[in-house]
This record gives sequence, C-alpha cells and structure tokens, in this order.
Amino acid sequence: MAIRLPAIMITGQSDVPTAVEAMKAGAADFLEKPICGFELLAGVERALESSHDSGKLAEWRKDAAHHLACLTRRQHQIMEMVLAGHPSKNIAADLGISQRTVENHRASIMKKAGVKSLPALARLALAAAGALLTDQSLATISETLPS
Repeated sequence: MAIRLPAIMITGQSDVPTAVEAMKAGAADFLEKPICGFELLAGVERALESSHDSGKLAEWRKDAAHHLACLTRRQHQIMEMVLAGHPSKNIAADLGISQRTVENHRASIMKKAGVKSLPALARLALAAAGALLTDQSLATISETLPS
C-alpha cells in the first residue's frame, strides 16, 4: 500500500554513528533519554509534518507520471530532445520529419502534460522520473525482504 508512517528513534545510549544509521534508515527524529514531554511532542509534530509533506510529494510524482504516460512514444522522444535543449529545426532533421510536425507534437505534449512552459514541463518530467525511481526502489526493497 506504500503507506509510510514516520518513526522516531528514542535511545538511552547514543553516539553519532547510531544517530546517522537511524536517520539513513528513515527515522524522522532521534531523541535521547531522558525525554521531557515537550521534547517528545515536538518530535512527533515534526515527524507528522514531514510525513504529510512526503505524502504530497509522492502524490505529485504519481500525478506527473500519469500525465506523461499519456504521451505517445514519438512525443516522449521529442519531449526528451526538447528538454535536452535541441531546437525544433534540429529535432526535425534528426528524426526525418518536418519542423511543423515537431511543433505540433510539442503543442500536444504541453497540452497532455497540462503545462504552459518548458520549465514546468521539465519539473513535471523530473517528478515523473522520481515516481518511477521510487516505485522501482520499493520493488527492489520488497524483493530483498524475507517472506
């Protein structure tokens, strides 16, 4: 289900390597005993806020991937060349199509992606790539876990 609850590491014996290891493993916070109620509450609030933000990011990445999944193979090819900075004239020459066809594809890409500028398209493509990497990372992790 890809639900990720935040975790807070609480320990009575801490050192820098342990704290680093906990944070790398995904701990939202690292608290050392003895803990006062205010400190624990602040840690929980930070963890929940971080979890909420990461949920928004994951949703944005999924939405971006969904938008780009609607593109044809040719549109993906042209989008990659556009984002690499190639002018329409060069793209047309490289692909053996007319410059007008490239312009039509660019317009379709922008419409399907729901963006109005190249920087917005670049952000969308990066977000979609992040969604794919996250999905692949989760699949790899789940394959290595014992059944």
